[in-house]
Amino acid sequence: MENFFERGNVLASACPSRQILQHLTSRWGVLVLISLHSGTKRFSELRRMIDGVSERMLTKTLQELEADGMLIRKSYNTVPPHVDYTLTPFGIQASNKMFELVDWLETNLGGILQQKSKNP
Repeated sequence: MENFFERGNVLASACPSRQILQHLTSRWGVLVLISLHSGTKRFSELRRMIDGVSERMLTKTLQELEADGMLIRKSYNTVPPHVDYTLTPFGIQASNKMFELVDWLETNLGGILQQKSKNP
């Protein structure tokens, strides 16, 4: 019989939600979710959108998010290979939350940087 969680507890070390949270909030996980917020993207599109991510790290992040049920990878049997990534319903929910956080950060960046410079 499978374990069923009514609700996770990220503060509990044994709760699987902790690893999923780690994948969602990783440096590249957040940026992948934000990039897919507007719809399906190819690997090469994601690589261009997310400045600074290596091919290896993007692949690893996409695999983790796919394993966590946040996105769907669709491969087409073409030459050259064509792979699309699309958010699942859970991925859309997570992306919406990340999008709100990133929007808040970008909107308030000036004030945050000012405050940060006062507290070295």
